[in-house]
Amino acid sequence: MATYLIGDIQGCYGPLQRLLDKIRFDAAADQLWLCGDLVNRGGQSLKVLRFLQSIRDQLVITLGNHDLYLLSEHARLPEGNSSNPEFHRILNASDRQQLMDWLRFQPMAHWNEAHQIMMVHAGVVPQWSVAQTLACAAEVEQILRSDQSEEFLSKLNKSKLRRWRDERTGLPRLRLISNILTRIRFCDYRGKVLWSASGPPGSQPKPYLPWYKHKNRQTRDVRVVFGHWAALGLRIKKQIVAMDSGCVWGGRLSAFRVEDERLFQVPGHYRSTTVL
Repeated sequence: MATYLIGDIQGCYGPLQRLLDKIRFDAAADQLWLCGDLVNRGGQSLKVLRFLQSIRDQLVITLGNHDLYLLSEHARLPEGNSSNPEFHRILNASDRQQLMDWLRFQPMAHWNEAHQIMMVHAGVVPQWSVAQTLACAAEVEQILRSDQSEEFLSKLNKSKLRRWRDERTGLPRLRLISNILTRIRFCDYRGKVLWSASGPPGSQPKPYLPWYKHKNRQTRDVRVVFGHWAALGLRIKKQIVAMDSGCVWGGRLSAFRVEDERLFQVPGHYRSTTVL
């Protein structure tokens, strides 16, 4: 049995299949840990979702911002007329409801005790320990699976909140948790997030740093796996494993085998679409 970490697929079905061939993926024994953004931009998001749902027992997934965007379109558009062509195909598929029900029950964060690894889509604020990250993630998971999910998703990306405070409550708290887990790149040491920056480390203004660079980060004693940040690229370090190697932008799709730390890559795919 092997455990493979895989970065942002973003609807790139062909590269995903080539990568699984390269690692000789055994659906009866191996596990794939996918750090989010399964869909959008690659052109074959429906095929990706259908394939992953078919091997769901071998997967660990943490939801990404594009996955939540799809869920918000599903909640907003019962008739399925999305302006996003890939989402339009998904929302008009015969198995739409089955796929969306499966997707919204995926976690926002994952912890593996044996490997001492935590996986999220984007990152965490310095104040969050592993336990608090999982607890905050569970709050969002609960509302995604409830009859309040439509209200929650409808204004997810309209939130103006930037700084984490434990005392926050209600939907503003849940939206901030979700945005931290799926969109963070830079923040200050107090947990104030810079949402507007997406460039590589060093492109941000002071006093912001990449979220994983803060010395007061409470998750420094574990390895954090994440994606989301194509401008950061693939980075495999003791404390972090950054898996977004830019597949959809003409980079590569990557798999990292946890047991022996071996890296596998295949050429990616480029499809020009509107950036979210």
